[in-house]
Amino acid sequence: MSGQKQDTDTGKKPKVVVVMPARQAAQTLEATFAEIPKDAVDEVLLVDDSSTDATVELARELEINVVWHPHQVGYGGNQKTCYLQALQNGADVVVMLHPDGQYEPELIPSMIEPIVEGEADLVMGSRLLVPGWALDAGMPKWKFVANRFLTTIQNRIMGTHLSEAHTGYRAYSRDLLLTVPFLRNSPDFVFDAELLYQASHLGFRIKEVPARCRYFDEMSSVGFNTGVVYGLKTLWAGFRLILHRNRILPSRKYMV
Repeated sequence: MSGQKQDTDTGKKPKVVVVMPARQAAQTLEATFAEIPKDAVDEVLLVDDSSTDATVELARELEINVVWHPHQVGYGGNQKTCYLQALQNGADVVVMLHPDGQYEPELIPSMIEPIVEGEADLVMGSRLLVPGWALDAGMPKWKFVANRFLTTIQNRIMGTHLSEAHTGYRAYSRDLLLTVPFLRNSPDFVFDAELLYQASHLGFRIKEVPARCRYFDEMSSVGFNTGVVYGLKTLWAGFRLILHRNRILPSRKYMV
């Protein structure tokens, strides 16, 4: 895809919007928001997936722009709203930051730089790029092994060399989000995997930056059973890409 810089020759500064897909995030939201480098971000948008705690009220107190779902639409469904609203608000770069505090907001400038400089369309904050970081931070060993296994298979499918395909810390260019048909994706956790497959298939440039992570009781986390289902869905999504690519069974998820 295009290697154009996001800040054009007119000197216009690209608009950076941080989106926070939230569900029951009242305990961690304020601390996460406080760590966002405000000089690097133009807008923070929280999309709440029908939380029953004080997430929405707290977000409004913090003067965060809020979109509220009256009915739960799922992690993927929440992201769809995040990206649509960010694009509508004029975002040139969109950073997805979970409000549970697992990922460090201080990394945002490093996440957006490759996009602003025209070097990447998708930047992924990898917990596994630096050996030892994830396990030292408390990532369960079964998640570490599963992550490595799935990432290896996905790399083979996509022809990439990613250290991690399952980070929830990502930055997207406006061009990517306007091109990739993410509205056709799953409303659940496999949304991220599908969007990565789409970006790779459509020729968008993907870059990784090392990202430290934090594990603690208040953070949201996928349990073992949900993780197994997620893994199977990720593999199936990859298989569907293979079928589409070989013109055996076309999928609208990869048609633009």
